[in-house]
Amino acid sequence: MSRPSRRPSQACERIGEFGAMSGDSAPSMLRPAVALPFLLVCLIWGSTWWVITGQIGDVPASWSVAWRFLMATPAMFAVALAMGRSLKLGAAGQQLAFFVGVTQFCGNYNFVYRAELHLTSGIVAVMIALLLVPNTILGRFLLNQVITRRFAVGSVIAIAGIALLLLHEAREAPVQGKVFLGVGFALIAMLCASVSNVMQANEVGQRLPMVSLLAWAMLYGTICNVVIALLTAGPPVVPSSLGYWLGTGYLALFGSVVTFPLYYTLIRQLGAGKAAYNGVAVVVIAMLFSTLLEGYRWTPVAISGALLSMVGLIVALSARRPAA
Repeated sequence: MSRPSRRPSQACERIGEFGAMSGDSAPSMLRPAVALPFLLVCLIWGSTWWVITGQIGDVPASWSVAWRFLMATPAMFAVALAMGRSLKLGAAGQQLAFFVGVTQFCGNYNFVYRAELHLTSGIVAVMIALLLVPNTILGRFLLNQVITRRFAVGSVIAIAGIALLLLHEAREAPVQGKVFLGVGFALIAMLCASVSNVMQANEVGQRLPMVSLLAWAMLYGTICNVVIALLTAGPPVVPSSLGYWLGTGYLALFGSVVTFPLYYTLIRQLGAGKAAYNGVAVVVIAMLFSTLLEGYRWTPVAISGALLSMVGLIVALSARRPAA
């Protein structure tokens, strides 16, 4: 008896926004169309942790987040229009954009900036790198993405490496103050980002132009950011430092407008779990920036952690999705 043919869903048939196929036929990580965006996201986001430290000194964290996305939002709309993408999302699309805006561009960033008030940027980066765990679990239950044994083994290895990097950070740069509050903020930020990452890759999100979805999501997130800033920090704080605004511009344009379309496309191409592995590479890159700009000192523990993280990355990315 022959098996009835199954027509792929519209989401699986859809060609990704930046030219690679989404769905179960995930492209190889070695393809330039995947590898180059992956590396670019890693390099830029690896630098943003250090830049953020200059945004939360004299300016309340809430207003720094608000300024960042007040700058990024019109730029993202401009990108969508320049690419000829429709800004019409429909009711379901607007609901998804609102959800992504509140979780990713408001919740995640407000808690990240607050976490860096109590923890060093390296520790926060390490904790956010654990995003791969909830991404993979949520992707399994919400998007039916398969977790292979090789991917699980790679995850364990990478988490062990991240733990060593975290141990090194704790030893070399002991943090004074409300450490557990900072850890809590970082964990909440990680969960906000994970839920957003997985939900935007659902069937509704797959049908929408990526940059248009992100533009509306940033708009909703910006509105939430401004409201939170007004409620928690009072009237707008406008710094006069040129360095502050250069940092804000870098975070807004490169750290948001350039990277998020690339990263969310990687989620659709590779799955939420594999895409989150950029966080492992970001941690190592962030440590390199700290070495060059902050005098970060590499020890055997830190070197071991970095090597384990990269081994885990290679093992996990070598896993192939089973055929459906």
